[in-house]
Amino acid sequence: MALVRVALGARSYDILIEQGALDRAGETLAPYARKGRLVVVTDANVAAMQLPRLHASLRAADVAIAPIILPPGEQTKSWRHLEQLLDALLALEVERGDHIVALGGGVIGDLVGFAASILKRGCHFIQVPTTLLAQVDSSVGGKTAINAKAGKNLIGSFYQPALVLIDPSTLDSLPLRETRAGYAEVVKYGLIDDPAFFAWCDANAAALLAGDPEARTYAITRSVQAKAAIVADDERETSGRRALLNLGHTFGHALEADTGFSDTLLHGEGVAAGMALAFRYSARLGLCPQADADRLTDHLWAVGLPHDLATAHVRANGAELVGHMLHDKKMDAGTLPFLLARGIGQTFLSKDVVLDDVAAFLDADRTTG
Repeated sequence: MALVRVALGARSYDILIEQGALDRAGETLAPYARKGRLVVVTDANVAAMQLPRLHASLRAADVAIAPIILPPGEQTKSWRHLEQLLDALLALEVERGDHIVALGGGVIGDLVGFAASILKRGCHFIQVPTTLLAQVDSSVGGKTAINAKAGKNLIGSFYQPALVLIDPSTLDSLPLRETRAGYAEVVKYGLIDDPAFFAWCDANAAALLAGDPEARTYAITRSVQAKAAIVADDERETSGRRALLNLGHTFGHALEADTGFSDTLLHGEGVAAGMALAFRYSARLGLCPQADADRLTDHLWAVGLPHDLATAHVRANGAELVGHMLHDKKMDAGTLPFLLARGIGQTFLSKDVVLDDVAAFLDADRTTG
């Protein structure tokens, strides 16, 4: 078992990574079961594939399970389903000292974390992520949220879990498209500040996506180590370092908004295309070697991820996409910070980007992409 500590003083917690951990979760989670019970929130797809494994393990540890099963998909991160979840938790008489288990991908983790942060002014929750994207990114760091009509993740809180339990074997049941989408968040860590890890990704992406257990475990461990260090240094994005984790997200969220936050473009796919756009825009500004931007684009194309507006199925023009960006939660005094790059492993935060120029770049990139 690999163990990564997120060092946040009184809010510190462990990330446990082990192949087959879900089948042994009863032993790990039993100490968190008050009155011998754990409430487990999941979605219908994960319930069919992974809930029986968790249930059997908890039963072997004499822990009862109270499941709450929600619909799958990004649309579940909504006011309606938040209310539904809170009512279900209250009906189960969840108390402030209880731990709610979030079993699923980023949607379930974000929703459950936000619900835990506001239920009775705060109770505890545990992340058991079952998608690659959730395992390497959204389950770690305490960002919880639901979506609004105006945009993605605009209503939420910083609220850390008590534990993150990661079992790479849960990825075996995922469609390849979901795993690819999660891989975008893996390669992101190499692009931020670790060119050696990007080189590893370039050489091992095919094995990871094909299900090689060692490649998956290494990629997950390396990713959460990188994120844990950044979160420990800048938990609430006050110093600017944690903002580096948003590489590709400003562009990506605009692409997701244009496609209706639907299955047309998964979040990780939007991030992939967004990172490629950020690098190409950096090259346009003369900040990044064109060769590095091309290397990233080629890598995303090779693994089957979107890398431009066409492959992301986005039809909006540059001005319309910039309009979506204006609803970004990172807007500050009318300025939208952008993550740009001086090269692979050299991401930085820029606060002087001209949005009209971004719109012109997007229109030009569509023509040349």
